[in-house]
Amino acid sequence: MAATMVPVAIENRPFVTLEPNTGIGYVRKRCIHTELGLPNCNARNSFCIRGERFIPVVLVDVPGLVKGAHKGRGLGNRFLDAIRQAEVIIHVVDASGSTDEDGRYIKPGYRDPIEDVIAIEQEYEEWMYSILSRDWSRFARALDHAEPGQLVEALTKRLSGLSIRREHVAQALKLAKLESSRPSSWREEELREFIHWLRIVAKPMIIAANKIDIPEAKDLYKRMVKELKDRIIIPVTALGELILRKAAEKNYIDYLPGDPEFRIKDPSALTLQQRRALELVANVMKEFGGTGVQQAINEAVFRALNMIVVYPVEDPNRFTDTKGQVLPDAYLVPYGTKVIDLAYMIHSELGKGFLYAIDAKSKKRLSRDYVLQDGDVIKIVSAL
Repeated sequence: MAATMVPVAIENRPFVTLEPNTGIGYVRKRCIHTELGLPNCNARNSFCIRGERFIPVVLVDVPGLVKGAHKGRGLGNRFLDAIRQAEVIIHVVDASGSTDEDGRYIKPGYRDPIEDVIAIEQEYEEWMYSILSRDWSRFARALDHAEPGQLVEALTKRLSGLSIRREHVAQALKLAKLESSRPSSWREEELREFIHWLRIVAKPMIIAANKIDIPEAKDLYKRMVKELKDRIIIPVTALGELILRKAAEKNYIDYLPGDPEFRIKDPSALTLQQRRALELVANVMKEFGGTGVQQAINEAVFRALNMIVVYPVEDPNRFTDTKGQVLPDAYLVPYGTKVIDLAYMIHSELGKGFLYAIDAKSKKRLSRDYVLQDGDVIKIVSAL
């Protein structure tokens, strides 16, 4: 709720979330109009405040996962089904150690959050294993004499229900060092190794170390960072973010999500309890550079998914669309996207009639195979 302000139930007990709750969150990026020296922009598919562009992304809050979920324990099947379409997972972990493995409240510090991180990863891999290993022998024998590309295609088709793409499978095979081996020779260990890497590349995970505002969380968070070095771990106070967003809605404070601090507009308008709550949030923000909620979303999109932001325009000199709107649209695209791909994203006819593109910053002509860079402002020239 802190990330989207969608009115969902929030309680410190198991299975409060019974069905997926979908809302819109935003990634935050310095708007390109500031680099171009323009006074403002006319954001249309996003919004821009004080030079910060907020681009929408879909966030889905799913039922909690407990140990044994892949066997149907708890609401495991609902959780696993809900993340089939997810491109990246933000795993919210109780960094204060005040929630046991079944989601029940316990005294802070009594649960090791590292166990929760490992458990979720294992549960998801077990679920993937149950899908891929089904009738594996027959499936593998049929591919023994297939070309490398055919193996990738067959595995991709088998896993298509999990929104796993061809490039994910190819990368996982390479990381598991199985791209040249016969599938029928894979032992259980090799199959699990492939699945392990497939989870990492196809469903990257960000760890949101929540409840960092609770004293016991600080040492546990440091342990997480030390022992889980290959994970992206963000210290978060979701409660703090929620307090700030509600205070900003009531015009008590000046706060932009992702800022390292906020400003109280009129202290006399606040009760003593409200001032104390804001003071506690301010202390956490000072220590960790913010509440962590916006950072977690940004890390998920820009780091885990390796997305960039590009701005299509019609007039490369004024940086406007056909109606004279300045930089109206900001597109999130994966790094490696070519300018021809952007043309098709904007409109299929634009892609079909593609002639060339123009870099609005340098005014250089670009070929269809030009690889887009973060912050590019692009004019597509089409015959249609």
